[in-house]
This record gives sequence, C-alpha cells and structure tokens, in this order.
Amino acid sequence: MTLNPKNQNGFPRRNECKPRNALSRFLLFAGNFLKHPNRIGWFLPSSPFVVEEVLRQIDWPGTRLIVEYGPGLGTFTRDILRRMRPDAALVAFEINDQFYKYLSSSLQDPRFHLLHESATEIGPALERLGLPAADCVISGIPFKTLEEDLRGEIVRKTHAALRPNGRFLVYQLTTAVRPYLKSVFGRVQEDFELLNITPARLFYCAR
Repeated sequence: MTLNPKNQNGFPRRNECKPRNALSRFLLFAGNFLKHPNRIGWFLPSSPFVVEEVLRQIDWPGTRLIVEYGPGLGTFTRDILRRMRPDAALVAFEINDQFYKYLSSSLQDPRFHLLHESATEIGPALERLGLPAADCVISGIPFKTLEEDLRGEIVRKTHAALRPNGRFLVYQLTTAVRPYLKSVFGRVQEDFELLNITPARLFYCAR
C-alpha cells in the first residue's frame, strides 16, 4: 500500500492498493461482459478521455458527496477519489459479484463506501449511511439493455436523491437514456467523446 502525497486540488491523497496489471483487468472485465452482456454493455472500460470529459463537469471544491453507479473495476472511481476533498464521500453501487470483490480488495479509502446493491436503493442507502442528498451522481449503467420500468425507476430515484441543483452525469454508448432523463429532469445537455471504443454519448442534467 502506498501513500500518494497530494491530488491536483492540493488535498492529501488517501491510501490506495496498487491495482492488478492492465492485462488482468482487461480479462476480468471482458470475461464478465461475456457472462453478463446486458449488465455491462461493452467489453472495454471507458477511455481516459471519457473519464476526463465527465469529471470536468464537477465543482470539486464545492462537492461533498458523489454517488457512482456501476464502478466496474474503478475506471472512474480512482480518478474521483484523487480529485475529491478530504472530507468528501463517494458511495458506489455495484451488483456484479466479481467487480465488487475486486474493488473491495483494491481500494482502501475511508471516504469510499462500496455497496453490493442496485442503484434503485440510493435513497435508503444514503439514509442508512447517515449521508445527505448527493451533489452529483455518475452513471455508466447501460440503459439500452435494462428493462423499461427499471430505466425509469433509476432516473426517478436518482432525481429524488440529489440536492437542489445536484447533477446527474451519464455516459453511454447509445441515446436510450435520453427520453427518461428529459421526462424527469426536463433540460438535458448532450455531448459526445469520439476518443472511445465506440464513441461515447454524454448526458448532463440537474435537479
């Protein structure tokens, strides 16, 4: 375990176990995609360009609570923890057994709360942890392969769990999530990132 001195905002970094090598992570991710394609959506994690584009939407000095849906192997998670305030918290919802075990063993940070639960449990989970409404929720859950009722439920419960002006940042490979976001949040800002396999669709909205 190593201690990183400071992140880009000047805050101390927390302890983080060194992750497995790139090949091991690829095999773990791709193998789970083959087993559960509807839950994972694609056989490759998001590119660093997608991560950077989504995370640049966050007001890091003013953000105290971030929620992440479907952290996978921590492609976003590690960058979030590096940029977060020392008194902030990150709550991640991961239903995949192997991804949950991997993150449990590879990320050790007192600000990180990893839950083996569905994103639909965001409200009760934050209440159970004694945490306030979220400043930001980040999601890469593949909406295209979810059941229609579940898509709407996730968006509605996310909206309810956000503080006023809290943001929902969604990265996808399709536009399937768009009508659900518009029906609940109203205004949705859209963008895309070509430097990803395949190009990513980005959706930003606020309560």
